Amino acid sequence: MISAHWLEKRRNHWKRLECLLDQARDNGLASLTRLELQELGLLYRQAAADLSALREDSSGRTYSRTLNLLLSRAHNTIYSAQKSSMKGIVHFYGSAYPQIFRRNLSLIATAFALFVIGAMAGTLLSATHPEFMRLFLGPKMIETIEQHKMWTDSIVSVKPAESSRIMTHNLTVSFTIFALGITAGAGTVFMLIFNGLLLGVIAVACWFGGMSLPLWSFVAGHGVIELPAIFVAGGGGLRIAQGMLFPGMLSRSDSLAKSGGEAVRLVLGILPMLVVAGLIEGFISPSPNIPPRWKFTLAAAVAAVFFSYLFFCARGGARESSSVTAN
Repeated sequence: MISAHWLEKRRNHWKRLECLLDQARDNGLASLTRLELQELGLLYRQAAADLSALREDSSGRTYSRTLNLLLSRAHNTIYSAQKSSMKGIVHFYGSAYPQIFRRNLSLIATAFALFVIGAMAGTLLSATHPEFMRLFLGPKMIETIEQHKMWTDSIVSVKPAESSRIMTHNLTVSFTIFALGITAGAGTVFMLIFNGLLLGVIAVACWFGGMSLPLWSFVAGHGVIELPAIFVAGGGGLRIAQGMLFPGMLSRSDSLAKSGGEAVRLVLGILPMLVVAGLIEGFISPSPNIPPRWKFTLAAAVAAVFFSYLFFCARGGARESSSVTAN
């Protein structure tokens, strides 16, 4: 039987949920702080569990009807299909995203370190054991490099179609690295190391074949965006793993929901990165008509703009966000 003590305790949570819903109704969800939005989600899930308990006890039927109405209202508020306005998109990429990036910088740096470990391993293994390099890349690619040809030459003749394919491929790789965070990070770690290993092996193969300049002039333009996008996706996967493995004071499911929400927002930011990288990789990087020095110049300019945006944009907002969280 439902006790009076249990009802009194749970009723306080229901009142708090109703208070947050009233605020969202009167001023919109945007009026809720990040902590209040998290609280709204937690209270909603707790109320759903309370409703299940009330329905199993005949003495709780009166309360179950009231709570059911409150849950319906909460569901409509949380899951209502509201189209994102252009203003909201501009705010996310112009102000919110750089803060999200910097908030997760340690995880992104960890992803970068794993990639570098893979690249160093690929470089050392290929330099000391050429047979490993040949086995890893396959005879066709080795033959292409030895003939002083770039395997990217075919892109030039079909630029629009190839650019679209490149974007799709990059999205697939990035989102696979991100999604494998659900394996407690094991899949994300493997993919980061493997992609680093691949770059290291290719770098040594091109060095042996006298193709280092064509390789790096090809990679530079789009790589300054594409590689960081992979590290960000890796950081998102590690953020999911962090929520699974280190829930802290939260339940594991609540911790995963919280970390998953942050990880999704982090990875959303790489979509425009990969579009720009795909355009550069499809139209500029493989072009034989653009001298290497101009490709490196483009890479430097893109990197300057890109990293200035991530590290310096919305700095004041970042401090305000930190103070809100601290309070």
